[in-house]
Amino acid sequence: MKRMISLLALLLGVLLLGSCASRPVEAAVKESAPEPEAPAPEPVATADMPELPDAPEAPEPDAAERLLASMTTEQKVCQLLMLCSSDEDEVLPAAERGAGGLCLYAASFADKDKAAVLAMTEDLQARSPIPLLLAVDEEGGTVCRVSFNPQLRAVPFASPRSLYAQGGWPLVESDTAEKAQLLRSLGLNVNLAPVADVPLSWQNYIYARSFSTDPAETAEYIRRVVTVMKQEGLGSTLKHFPGYGGSADTHTGQAYDRRPLESFEEGDFLPFIAGIEAGADAVLVSHNIVECMDPDYPASLSPMVHRILREELGFTGVILCDDLSMEAIGQFTNGQNAAVTAALAGNDLLCCGDFEASAQALLDAVEDGVLPEEQLDASVLRILRWKLSLGLDLG
Repeated sequence: MKRMISLLALLLGVLLLGSCASRPVEAAVKESAPEPEAPAPEPVATADMPELPDAPEAPEPDAAERLLASMTTEQKVCQLLMLCSSDEDEVLPAAERGAGGLCLYAASFADKDKAAVLAMTEDLQARSPIPLLLAVDEEGGTVCRVSFNPQLRAVPFASPRSLYAQGGWPLVESDTAEKAQLLRSLGLNVNLAPVADVPLSWQNYIYARSFSTDPAETAEYIRRVVTVMKQEGLGSTLKHFPGYGGSADTHTGQAYDRRPLESFEEGDFLPFIAGIEAGADAVLVSHNIVECMDPDYPASLSPMVHRILREELGFTGVILCDDLSMEAIGQFTNGQNAAVTAALAGNDLLCCGDFEASAQALLDAVEDGVLPEEQLDASVLRILRWKLSLGLDLG
């Protein structure tokens, strides 16, 4: 019996040993076998790689930017000024010092023939270290600085209103072209025109100088005139923003406009918008106190009025103010020089009657940090680019 038990135990052990041995061997093979290596990635041919575009090169500075970079602060502030005078004792020194421009009155053209006028304008340009904007008010009708002289034109230019009555748009456009050609032939490069004001009635101060009491008709007039002036290479100036309406004459005193903003948005702004879209070079701002925009300052000295012109009407060209020597400004400032206030308001070019005092006031303001150099540079660049667009050689 004991032997039988021993044989059974021996047999059971053999069976258990065989069963246990087979699994560890398979497991060992699996555990000891090396993991197959991942195939190496195929090299990508360089020629197949997409080429990254080169970084865009900065545009070359134009002649206006190059000139600006070389200018002193004094030269820059002089560029902000357009002296309005016919007195040679004022005009010649301003040209020699480098004024941005000169606005010449009728006395500069009186008793001169075309050759004499051209000699005068060429002399002014030769005296100036930077080419001048040489401007006149040649609106036609009641304001003719050049054509009143029969040596320069047989008869003065007619008013826009009478031209249209005589020959419609064709006569308005041909008259504009003739006017531009005459002024250019005399060495003048800017006309402080056309008048974009919309009077309220025939009784208003600005009526005789305007085209129509209808904003849409005036807008069409402005569009056509600016287009022709641009074709003829004569600088244009829309005036008098934000619109005279029924205001009094600011040459003789302060004028107030108490109309609501809607009157300007639906009426007075339309001719200015038409002129801007047609490519007008400049917009001249009036001295009217327009209460819905700024009840405290004349438009010419108001940052709020200039913001409307820049931001709401989208004008990017040169903004200039009406002559700061006019009585409306003298009364407002009690006789103090207004050049710095006008520049800070947003004007690029300041029409003035006292060049030396205005230049010194601006220079002091820049040196004292009152007038930021960035703003000064931006205004000078607009003026220089206007000159460049008129064909003036900035070097």
